Amino acid sequence: QVQLVESGGGLVQAGGSLRLSCAASGRTLNGYTMGWFRQAPGKEREFVAGISWWSDGATYYADSVKGRFTISRDNAKNTVYLQMNSLKPEDTAVYYCAATREPGPLGPYDYWGQGTQVTVSS
Repeated sequence: QVQLVESGGGLVQAGGSLRLSCAASGRTLNGYTMGWFRQAPGKEREFVAGISWWSDGATYYADSVKGRFTISRDNAKNTVYLQMNSLKPEDTAVYYCAATREPGPLGPYDYWGQGTQVTVSS
């Protein structure tokens, strides 16, 4: 079993930055791909970014965040980060961390965190 806990959400002005963290416990993330998702009010949950704990460490980004968000990992801490720069009001959502056993970001996702709120004011 893998338990995921997100942190780092908050209120930020448009153009500002936040860094989200997702700490995993229960087992190593080797063999998993970690994904960040978000869900805004009245909208479907969407994929934001992903990073593989496979050897290649491949990263994946939604078109809407390319060039603004960066996903990274810390193997020693079993933690994945999402650095969010140049934030826009449309980035406002609850952000979720999730884990899939697949080498890519398409899922299925086996584990989910509880989410952390990100609010971007204009």
